[in-house]
Order: sequence, then C-alpha cells, then structure tokens
Amino acid sequence: MTSNASGINDLLNSCEVSALHLEMRDVYGVEEEMEGFHRWKRSGQGTDWSDRASWWNDFYQAVSNAVAKGAAVRRARIVSVPVTDYIRFEYEETEGNLITGEEVRWLARRHATDIALPGNDFWLFDNRTLYINHFAGDGTPTEPEIIETPHVVELCDSAFEEVWKRATPHRSFRI
Repeated sequence: MTSNASGINDLLNSCEVSALHLEMRDVYGVEEEMEGFHRWKRSGQGTDWSDRASWWNDFYQAVSNAVAKGAAVRRARIVSVPVTDYIRFEYEETEGNLITGEEVRWLARRHATDIALPGNDFWLFDNRTLYINHFAGDGTPTEPEIIETPHVVELCDSAFEEVWKRATPHRSFRI
C-alpha cells in the first residue's frame, strides 16, 4: 500500500541506504488500488504477474532503482488475524513488491502488544527522513507529513526493527 506515491517515489529515488515501511491498518482506501481490489473481490483473480506491462508503475520502478543502488527496502505489516478481505487482497498483491526486490514481513497484531508503536504508518528513509502516512477512518489517505526530528525518527526506527524481528517473511506467513 502506498499513499501519495509521487512523494514516496522522490524519496525512494534519493534513498541511499534504507527505506523502511511500517503498515498497521487492516483496511486501506487508496484510490489507485480500489479498482483492483473490487475486481479481485468479484472474480478472485489478482494481477497477472507475467504481464509486467499491465502492473509495473513508477512506484515499482523507484523501489527497483533503490534496491539496484544497494538500498535495503523493507516493509513490515501488522495485521489482525483473521485478516480482512483487504489484507487478503494485499497479501496476494505483495508479489509485485517482492519482484522489485523489496523484502516484506507480516506480524499478527496479537504479537505486537508490548511494542511501543507510533500512531501512524510511515516510511523511514536513510534513518533520517520520516514520511508519515495519515489516513481518514475509512482508510483514504489524507495529507502526509515529513518529519526529521531525531527522537521521532528514533521511535519509528526502533518500532520498525522490533516488528521486523518478530515478523514472518511473506512467503512463510499464512493468512
């Protein structure tokens, strides 16, 4: 899941060492994903990964470029189990992230109780620039925020690393 992709793409393209992404919602309402989500719900069929031209976009290219430069791009998702339909869809669509070189792990929410987590999803670039994803209650993105305050960066970095330690790699996680 990506909100305000152009800002994320710019940060990914300038990333040198790492890009960490923590997702903690069970439902997202990102406009560019809704058509695919509704099609998947109706038909049960997701993206045809063999037809790269049909799904490759600027975000996937930015991730691929960052990985090619040697940056570690990691995504951790904290989810409620049993999962929502949206998370089931997201799980299947994660193949695109993996193809780009992004590492993805999943953590059942019940295993995150004792982790000090920030209140919002975020990206952390090169351990200095936080891109905070803000969402309305229905999962639609609202105005993102950039933060470089050291103690906030440290909180988000430590939260991400603790989640990452406990989380299960995508191919081993069962929903």
